[in-house]
Amino acid sequence: MKTKPLTSLGALALLAASTSLAANPPSAPSRQAYYGDLHLHTSYSFDAYVMMGTKTTPDQAYRFAKGDTIHFLGEAVRRKEPLDFLAVTDHSENIGAFRDLDDPNSEISKSELGRTVHKQGPKVFWSMLKELLSGKPVQGFDPKPASRSAWQRYVEAANANYQPGKFTTFIGYEWTSMPDGQNLHRNVIFRGDKAPYPFTSGDSWKPEDLWSFLDSQRKQGVEALAIPHNANASNGLMYDWNNSDGRPIDQAYALERAENEPLSEISQNKGSSDTHPALSPNDEFGNFEIFDHLLISPKKSAPGGSYVRDALGRGLEIQAKTGTNPFKFGAVGGSDFHGGLSQSDEGAYEGNIGGNDSASRNRFKLVFAGNNAGAKEDKGDGEHGPFKVSETSSGNLAAVWAEQNTRESIYDALRRKETFATSGTRLKLRLFGGWEYGRELLKDRDWVKTAYGKGVPMGGDLPTPSAASRAPRFVAWAAKDPDGANLDRVQIIKVWIKNGRHEEKIFDVAFSGNRKAGAAGKLKPVGNTVDTRTGKYANSIGGAELSAVWEDPEFDASAPAVYYLRVLEIPTPRWSTLVAVRNGTPLPKEAPASIQERGWSSPIWYTPVQPTGTPAKG
Repeated sequence: MKTKPLTSLGALALLAASTSLAANPPSAPSRQAYYGDLHLHTSYSFDAYVMMGTKTTPDQAYRFAKGDTIHFLGEAVRRKEPLDFLAVTDHSENIGAFRDLDDPNSEISKSELGRTVHKQGPKVFWSMLKELLSGKPVQGFDPKPASRSAWQRYVEAANANYQPGKFTTFIGYEWTSMPDGQNLHRNVIFRGDKAPYPFTSGDSWKPEDLWSFLDSQRKQGVEALAIPHNANASNGLMYDWNNSDGRPIDQAYALERAENEPLSEISQNKGSSDTHPALSPNDEFGNFEIFDHLLISPKKSAPGGSYVRDALGRGLEIQAKTGTNPFKFGAVGGSDFHGGLSQSDEGAYEGNIGGNDSASRNRFKLVFAGNNAGAKEDKGDGEHGPFKVSETSSGNLAAVWAEQNTRESIYDALRRKETFATSGTRLKLRLFGGWEYGRELLKDRDWVKTAYGKGVPMGGDLPTPSAASRAPRFVAWAAKDPDGANLDRVQIIKVWIKNGRHEEKIFDVAFSGNRKAGAAGKLKPVGNTVDTRTGKYANSIGGAELSAVWEDPEFDASAPAVYYLRVLEIPTPRWSTLVAVRNGTPLPKEAPASIQERGWSSPIWYTPVQPTGTPAKG
């Protein structure tokens, strides 16, 4: 599909209009897009087992993800399309210990805690959550022996399901720090086939101590990284200006964090952490899947320090003061489902944090009924917690550009941040940055090879410019999910430093149709074909492929900056609409009828050259 260049939105900035590559496809690049999930829970997580009654094992989770049929609770279930990679990331605290409740003769079943759980069921979960997260023996039961045994089975399941070249598994877990209910959770992902017993929030609630643990493992040849998630529910702590002791971030902290956390999760089941309307009032698409309270409380989460875009700007400011950027991370998505079955499309989600399996559906009894057509609104009764089902999201995906589907190749892509996230669809996107890209680059069959050769991919730093360079150029490319919706537009989001503070601006660099910007400089909407009576939409609008070579029209060589890509699909029915249609109930008032699924690239950074002739440390 051919698209026209921007006019009043920045004709001087857009050097090459979007063009279709279908008639002249590029040669196969050395790196392919692989899709997976680095955030999934099974019955080895205490909340999944106790609160949702999840019985799925890590082995079942891996087999389901790679396309096997799983026979579970009398149902034969199979994923619509296999994933390329998966990490089961159960909570490290008491990992696997609560599965022994299935055995009436086990130590935990005979304990006071076990008897309480058997008697009260999920209602007991919220009352004992704080004690469980402490990592200490609870109500006369020490979970460590059972947990260590479960960990061995956990590692074995990951290794047994690894099929190099076809399906990649990673050993991983979730470190579950939550001081005063404020989310500081991290998923720890290991590169190889060995991993030590997990470091838990009972060992320390401070991220700095988790990083020290990972540093010590790295010295022993065990490589791993940590991925923060649900920053939106951190109450400003995830990307705070200060360390855990309340002192301003210094260079030592920044270096340690950048080494151990090269990625952040930008979107998942419990909302988007891209941005918030309070932080980005001029972003017409910033109000996407907002979940802006704490995970275990209706208390609002402070926007500042809780979202990725704000963090990218804070990182530039901190780098100007300390010489190092602590928030120099790439983007991934995840499901965070607690039912053990990783799904990612709107039609597979039914409205609970378990995902779509029968156990969690029946346990939660979250159904659409009544005049408001919404799922049961939680009343703080201790059984369901603070969630309103309408504010949760379907599963998201992590994607990488890697040479092959192996642990080594995919992990290395995670490390170099050549990653992108999607809200669940399998759209593809690429972003390259450089100083020497030609205006007609995208007409070349080997444009990807040239883009790598003359610049850097997403996750990289712009090289030192030549004296003749005036502004960086970016190659932006996106293609629709082959089985999904057409694309609306491709945007480059820029964050930069001005007068010591970070600012942001969004540029529509490629779009479908013959649209033009309105009086306010905004591109006209693509339209909406969603039929809320049937839950169907039409690909009669939008484009299958959009691309552009774009030059920053407002570039200031003295100002540090960061750029990332956001790709929007045309509107499609939200999961809540699809459930209402299936059940024959009115649409829920609390949720939009349609959404624009999207993808986010990892950023590319620009650092001004110092008087010495070298870029400042990143």
